[in-house]
Amino acid sequence: MDGGCNVGGYASDITRTVVFGEPTKRQTEIWNLEKESQAAGFAAAKLGDPCENVDIASRKVITDAGFGPDYKLPGLPHRTGHGIGMDGHEWGNMVLGNKQIFEPGMCFSVEPTICIYGEFGIRLEDCAYMTDAGAKWFTQPSVAIDKPFA
Repeated sequence: MDGGCNVGGYASDITRTVVFGEPTKRQTEIWNLEKESQAAGFAAAKLGDPCENVDIASRKVITDAGFGPDYKLPGLPHRTGHGIGMDGHEWGNMVLGNKQIFEPGMCFSVEPTICIYGEFGIRLEDCAYMTDAGAKWFTQPSVAIDKPFA
């Protein structure tokens, strides 16, 4: 489920993957891998570092698990995040090659995706903002496949 709203002229964006019924062992394993990938991307968002580091860190988790490499499927087929502000999707993409430096006040999503054609796909998306002390979440990431909201 992908949703968001506008408040005071600013956009939000959040995605949760839900399973109807009981998740399978495979769905749970891949969901946990997605969560690990999102956490790695968030940890890589550091003041003075390029935005591409979020993509590099998230993608490494997925590739190390045997998916990909790069943008190949099964794996992570697109950017790991985007800027967010007055529009839902703004420049500041978390994608390989974006050398834009993180600065205080920047707002962005961290949303790696794992697509496995013929089976399922998983995306966890939360938005964050950069402070003088580093990145902070606007929303708390999911804690488990059966608990989509923290």
